[in-house]
Amino acid sequence: QVQLVESGGGLVQAGGSLRLSCAASGRTFSNYVMGWFRQAPGKEREFVAAILVNAGNTYYTDSVKGRFTISRDNAKNTVSLQMNSLKPEDTAVYYCAAGSSIIFVMNAKRYDYWGQGTQVTVSS
Repeated sequence: QVQLVESGGGLVQAGGSLRLSCAASGRTFSNYVMGWFRQAPGKEREFVAAILVNAGNTYYTDSVKGRFTISRDNAKNTVSLQMNSLKPEDTAVYYCAAGSSIIFVMNAKRYDYWGQGTQVTVSS
């Protein structure tokens, strides 16, 4: 089992920044692909970003490329999402996820463990 706890969400004005963090405990964190997903009211959960085990490969959905940066610290068992130039359409609950598959990392079904989510609200 892997337990994931997100933090760092909040209310920010458009153009502002937030940094989300996800603390992992349980099995060896460095063995897992880590991802961030988000779900806005009335919409399906969507992929945001993912980072492979060695932190050398990162993936982003097109709408956040150039604005968001995913990173991980295997020594501290944490993964972070730096979000800059936030837009109202980024408003959602953001979830951290851990998975053992290194393919199809944009697919939520490839992840085995999920955090409880943290709310991000961007006002216009």
